[in-house]
Amino acid sequence: MLKKLSFSLLIIFAVSMFLIVYISKTLSAEKPNVTVVLKGLNSEYWELMAAGARKGFEDFGINGKVIAPSDGSTVEEHDRFLEQVLMESPDSLIIAPIYPDNISSTLEEFVEQDIPVILLDTDVTWEDKTAYVGTDNVELGKRAGALLGSQLQPGNEVAILGVDTNSPVASDRIKGAKISLKSVGIEIVAEGVDVFSEPLQVKEDLKTILDEHPNLKGIIATNDGLALIVFHAIEDLGYKMPVIGADGINKMIELIEEEKLPGTVAQNPYDMGYLSVEAVMKVLNSENVERNIDSGIDIIINGNAKQRFEFQERVLR
Repeated sequence: MLKKLSFSLLIIFAVSMFLIVYISKTLSAEKPNVTVVLKGLNSEYWELMAAGARKGFEDFGINGKVIAPSDGSTVEEHDRFLEQVLMESPDSLIIAPIYPDNISSTLEEFVEQDIPVILLDTDVTWEDKTAYVGTDNVELGKRAGALLGSQLQPGNEVAILGVDTNSPVASDRIKGAKISLKSVGIEIVAEGVDVFSEPLQVKEDLKTILDEHPNLKGIIATNDGLALIVFHAIEDLGYKMPVIGADGINKMIELIEEEKLPGTVAQNPYDMGYLSVEAVMKVLNSENVERNIDSGIDIIINGNAKQRFEFQERVLR
């Protein structure tokens, strides 16, 4: 009798395991497959965006993955990378374009195969995109200019640093910053410094700017990575002035908490990643999505820096 009972339990267990595996595979097969291609995965900014996308996968029941091409890949290498993604036939592609001027021709192949493409972080003038999810970078530049202007007086001289000829992001931020600074009578006496310059080169360029403009009272950098380099270079050169960046990375927030910097203008990369996945789910469910989905801008100052820092630390764990 005991043997019969054990045998029956064994059969029930085996059938249960089969049903669990079968149901799991069936549910998995019904989930849409979405690929997110970022510009990189080697910085806090992109890690936060990836975390937001993965949270979206979880909340919306998506088989998703986040990938990025190798650092410094050429246009041709990036196209080959995307061709590999296309061969996997995802249900949708979310991509942060590295080369906005050249990427559309490759993405047309996705559209031809009825794979909706959502642009993330960097917008492109391209008719066939489903939507853009990201920051209004002109508005971000305006906020940065207003933040710096609040620390200065009319007639003060400032510099705007962080040119990137391969992306409209930096030029839009510079455009916005100029609008705000000029509106309050701040004089922009220097522009330049490539956003990808090495720290030693940034220091040399800053020294030249300060030699030419010894009355410089503040600096805007088009991203926080460059702003940090600028801040430390200024300290090394024996100067002290407000440096306003953009992105809201934790090292910048720490300086704000320590009252070494007045603030920074922050994008919301975590929200960008999440909102892009939410938009994909709407598209795959045949729902309407806005053509331009704004992920918002935050001003981080000493009063709210700790809260932002703790959130980002928690997300990045």
